[in-house]
Amino acid sequence: MFLWGTATAAYQIEGAVAEDGRGVSIWDTFSHEPGRTRDGHTGDTACDHYHRWREDVALMRDLGVNAYRFSISWPRVLPEGAGAVNAAGLGFYDRLVDALLEAGVQPVPTLFHWDLPQALQDRGGWFDRDVTGRFADYAALVAGRLADRVPLWITLNEPFVHMAYGHAMGLHAPGQALLVNALPVAHHQLLAHGLAVGALRAAGARQVAITNNCTPVWPASDSPEDLAAADAYDTLHNRLFNDPVLLGAYPDLSAYVPALDAVRDGDLEIISAPLDALGINYYNPTRIAAPDADGLPFSDAGVTGYPTTAFGWPVVPDGLRELLTGLKARYGEALPPIHITENGCSQPDVPGPDGTVDDQDRIAYLEGHIAAVRAAAEQGVDVRGYFVWSLLDNFEWAEGYHQRFGLVHVDFATGRRTPKASYAWFRDFLAKERG
Repeated sequence: MFLWGTATAAYQIEGAVAEDGRGVSIWDTFSHEPGRTRDGHTGDTACDHYHRWREDVALMRDLGVNAYRFSISWPRVLPEGAGAVNAAGLGFYDRLVDALLEAGVQPVPTLFHWDLPQALQDRGGWFDRDVTGRFADYAALVAGRLADRVPLWITLNEPFVHMAYGHAMGLHAPGQALLVNALPVAHHQLLAHGLAVGALRAAGARQVAITNNCTPVWPASDSPEDLAAADAYDTLHNRLFNDPVLLGAYPDLSAYVPALDAVRDGDLEIISAPLDALGINYYNPTRIAAPDADGLPFSDAGVTGYPTTAFGWPVVPDGLRELLTGLKARYGEALPPIHITENGCSQPDVPGPDGTVDDQDRIAYLEGHIAAVRAAAEQGVDVRGYFVWSLLDNFEWAEGYHQRFGLVHVDFATGRRTPKASYAWFRDFLAKERG
């Protein structure tokens, strides 16, 4: 069964950050630090999904999706990251899973979507090797409660972005700007993933995946300098997180960064534990030129000549086909079935006088990218799912509430949900798919 779904993340939609025993996450801390997020926005309330989840499940049922990718808040389940379990937090996800199944929607939980418990961050976060074991314990705990009803699990969401934005550039929580010295975060996330794969399977999980954010990398020119820079970027963005998982080895980083000293004997065997699927998040290609003065081995030359989203990201549907066929060419038989676990766009989405949102640009975006997935499948890529980002307008990380990705408009003052034209389009599309 092909999975047609939508996707969300806990900190972006749940709110209720201090209710029912939930602990503090790094995003709670980060978003309350002055200057960290646009206009000082926080996820304290977000979409209030913690209280309005029944309404959101009904929206999915009426939309006609057969799957929902959501994330579980680690600090809601384990307020200190380890130790005492918060029964109310685990119970919330238990009820959500039951309601989804009753609505005909397969739950696809992600265990880590960037909201590390602050208590673990205080002990070193992803620089502390011990966090990998804590993550495996957390995975075992959650799967022990839910695995009987959840067919597909995702360990991590976008470890590249969490490393780069959170630890190399300081744009996301926990706000560290360490450049290439952030690389241990990559390894420890991947090691945590590998340990969690074993823990999930031991707890009865049937299928396990990881979600990587990937981008086709285009050199700015055919010059040797630009070609070398593009290769460096591809290595650090794509291969650093796919090669260890699929091939059991890191790409050669010696030309770009210091040695990855965090790796110990046996780690890569753990990281490369066999997977049932690979999640791919795609938004746009990246055009790379020779390095400028910032000390990195590349610079972003920008992709021009295409329409852009409200975020300024280029809209290049065929980049998704290029990415998927490139993955198949690189990894061959080592590539498991793929799920597109995020794909979507932000648009201005100003409601009209009648309160509706006629988001034709989003409809065109989705049409183009779904066509690209089908083109990749025709070229032999085994794609088994497509999840629209996102079900709801939500807290868009450092951009706060200024970027709207949802099929459903959210009035953040009242919480009111209003399906957009893209919701109706996707509903009709899914009805035709079902025949």
